[in-house]
Amino acid sequence: MIVQELVVLSMLARQIVAVSPKDGTVRVLVNGTAETPDGIVVDPARGHIYWTNMGTPDPGAQPGQEPTFFTRNGSIERVDLDGSNRRTIVPRSTFTTGKQLTADFDAGHLYWCDREGMRVMRCDLDGSHVETLVIAGQGEDARDPRHHCVGIAIDTVCRNLYWTQKGAPKSGQGRIFRASLDMPPGRTAEDRDDIIMLLAGLPEPIDLHLDRSDPNAGLRLVWTDRGAEPDGNTLNRAVLSPAAAASPEIQAYEILARGFTEAIGLASGDGITFYVTSLRGGTVRATNVVTGEDRTIVALPPGLTGIALADLPG
Repeated sequence: MIVQELVVLSMLARQIVAVSPKDGTVRVLVNGTAETPDGIVVDPARGHIYWTNMGTPDPGAQPGQEPTFFTRNGSIERVDLDGSNRRTIVPRSTFTTGKQLTADFDAGHLYWCDREGMRVMRCDLDGSHVETLVIAGQGEDARDPRHHCVGIAIDTVCRNLYWTQKGAPKSGQGRIFRASLDMPPGRTAEDRDDIIMLLAGLPEPIDLHLDRSDPNAGLRLVWTDRGAEPDGNTLNRAVLSPAAAASPEIQAYEILARGFTEAIGLASGDGITFYVTSLRGGTVRATNVVTGEDRTIVALPPGLTGIALADLPG
């Protein structure tokens, strides 16, 4: 039997769990993740779940708080949809701190952000051909969170890449950027000249989601923000028009939901219901942006990070 479930990463419990969006039933898919999981994406065609690891946590981090990393020890792992056949596809120490993960499965690519590595990265689905697409800073710049790349989304229609740089906690330094999926001729990840800043002065933007569910609404950019209230701890949406323009503009910007406790992970299958995890609160919430219904699906121990919607074997 195949059932639609939410696949959720639990950073502190070191687990991947499947949660029923209907009744909040929880079952463990992967127990004892070796590192600190953060970003997750599901490939239904090939039957795989991929996730990033942030590496070895700072021993001084408090329960329910995201650790800080500066050691190059991030990795990417993969399991089958039933939680079996676990393997590491991007070895530890390939990058620094793995954050949100997304994919272009048709092209065979995984994309992720490396927070303290200050990079946006890509590899093939088997973990080969790791490459850097954007370098936001180098060396001691890692101590300045304005350079920290966190959330990521890709637009395969217009071939654009979007990412967040969160800034210091609750500082109002957060920004969202766009660049082409294709490197400009003669440029490198360090000096590419096609990077556009779409938004600035955000409390602390984290994960991203691109929504094309309504062809009349254009491309809509949705993100979580774990920063200070009133604009932080929110679910947000902006309409980007025109999405294919060389210099796009934000046509409209709204807060869809408030009152999260360190909003992190974000997933949606239809552009109507959005699922959000809270790092500190340990909740998975569902927000319907048409009806306004907002409910807590389940409350788990603190430390929830990435989330994905998937059809899994029950």
